Amino acid sequence: MRATLILLSLLLPLRPAAAQEAVHGGPVRALAVAADGALASAGFDQSMILWDAASGRARAVVRWHAGAVNALAALPGGMMASSGEDGRIALWPPRPGAQPLRVLEGHEGPVVSLAASGPRLASAAWDGTARVWDLGGAPSRVLQGHQGNVNAVVFGADGVVVTAGADGTIRAWPEGEPPRTLAEFGLPQNTLALLPGGALAAGGADGVVRIVTPDGGMRELQSGTRPIVALAAAADGAVLAAGSIGGSVALWDVAAGRLRHTLEGPGLPVWSVAFAPDGRTLWTGGADRRVRRWDVATGRPIGPLGGEVEAAPVAGLDPHGARVFRACSACHALTPEGGNMAGPHLHGLFGRRMGSVAGYDYSERLARGDITWTRETVADLFTRGPDEVTPGTKMPVQTVGNAEDLAALLRFLEQATR
Repeated sequence: MRATLILLSLLLPLRPAAAQEAVHGGPVRALAVAADGALASAGFDQSMILWDAASGRARAVVRWHAGAVNALAALPGGMMASSGEDGRIALWPPRPGAQPLRVLEGHEGPVVSLAASGPRLASAAWDGTARVWDLGGAPSRVLQGHQGNVNAVVFGADGVVVTAGADGTIRAWPEGEPPRTLAEFGLPQNTLALLPGGALAAGGADGVVRIVTPDGGMRELQSGTRPIVALAAAADGAVLAAGSIGGSVALWDVAAGRLRHTLEGPGLPVWSVAFAPDGRTLWTGGADRRVRRWDVATGRPIGPLGGEVEAAPVAGLDPHGARVFRACSACHALTPEGGNMAGPHLHGLFGRRMGSVAGYDYSERLARGDITWTRETVADLFTRGPDEVTPGTKMPVQTVGNAEDLAALLRFLEQATR
């Protein structure tokens, strides 16, 4: 998948990297919340951001996957698992560095869903399989049977792995027994959530949320006509959030089957939803690149992580270029004091060779150092895209399609990186 992202215009006061507000470079595809409230987000920009939810500030920005990061799962001990378009699963410590602690490999297609239960991690992929990983190191268990992509995976109330697929089926996979088809709907099922009592909520391509009970019963929650791409249940199971690819987010009273709220406000449509441990806050990840907070009781927006930045330009720096640079600030500091983030710092950019900043773990392609950064080569990078100019780079695929925006970005970089 080649996602060409036009850098959005959002004015930014230039400050040291430690004080910069993180923002994804593309839609936020996945969210995960740990038991202690720690929050992680991931997106089409190939990055994972770990947040201090209380302050709304980013703790770390990590870019390691070679492609979009599709799924996250909170693991014991404050660890996180991420999976991506590259078919790999990375296990990260609470304070991640440039490289994961461990990489799980075996899938032959994008890994789009993760679920954790104690020492086990389950994954669903577009290679037609799901896998169960023993984090202690035992070989993975491969689950085959879906006809087509496997879109979602959860652990059921009894610890049995449950999957949903593009073939319209929901299947349970008891260890040592043949798989069971729990439901068959005839339309692709995109996402799953576990509910109290062992019930399962499934989000379909037709915009319907279907709740399947352990005794085989089924009821429907009609959220609209757009495909459901995200589901999350509050810890007590009382409220279910359903996000659609082209619409909004519906908050359902599960027991009554009653629509509580339809979220209206900034950051819609959404790609991902997750409840805080206390169930009072809903996090959403949207097409606007932001992670946003909502009051579950009222359905009202609280605000995004990182805040809404509206400020006057810094004297001497091109304001138009500062707006364009906004999408780069999550990964690059402008000064050596800011240090290396997900990408190397940009101080002294013009005139230096590619791959030459000390202490940064470059991809093999950039480490060759065969390009010197000038106005012309930086312009080429953002015209053709990093995947064309430097194949294999960890940099997200971004282009600047507007000539005035590109000229302003170059002016800004010349001023801010001296």
